[in-house]
Amino acid sequence: MNLSNLRIVVDERERKSGIPDLLKQVGINTEIKTLPIGDYIVAPETVVERKSLHDLLSSVFDGRLFDQCSRLKEHFQFPVILMEGNLDEIDEITDNPLIFYGAVSSVALDFKIPIIPTPSATHTVKLLISMCSRKDATKGPFLKKIKKSNDTQRQQLSALCSLPGVGEKLAIRMLEKFGTPLRVFNATTADLSKVEGLGDSRAKKIKKMLETQSNHIKSSNQKTLHDS
Repeated sequence: MNLSNLRIVVDERERKSGIPDLLKQVGINTEIKTLPIGDYIVAPETVVERKSLHDLLSSVFDGRLFDQCSRLKEHFQFPVILMEGNLDEIDEITDNPLIFYGAVSSVALDFKIPIIPTPSATHTVKLLISMCSRKDATKGPFLKKIKKSNDTQRQQLSALCSLPGVGEKLAIRMLEKFGTPLRVFNATTADLSKVEGLGDSRAKKIKKMLETQSNHIKSSNQKTLHDS
């Protein structure tokens, strides 16, 4: 395989990972750009979002992950999420691995985006080269004109996708039933459970999450709330 014939478009923010340098060392042509979505474009319709385990977990808990998945699917036919790191460390990184695996399951089943694990940057490079050297990648990657998402509907879906166990399809059904995210948040457990595919168990989890008092409330605020 003549690696000098291969070209990968790399997001500017990936420089610090060391992966672009590793790609150059083995002879891959790399083109550094500021990509609106994704980290590596390896074929005309194949974009790779690389996440370390720490980054993947933080994107699960702050709600970024499902918004990114929506945008990846919106603009590329074959998006891939590359999960880099030692999976044995998940128990050390988070106290609740089930939330992590629940989100990973949603990515695979609701968004239909494959998640490929690699143990290190050197293995990530091998995977990227393999993707780039496939027959359907011979035309080479290309950049799409993708605007930063500030679309209200996309933001509404992103907000709802941050709820436990909710993917894009369920978020759309919620909006169809309730009209606005605020009405979803204010809905009763009984009303939520009537959303097709949601069910009573998931509705209870959503209400519990929305109604559980945050640990971030300062003690003075807690006293005020208690007194009122």
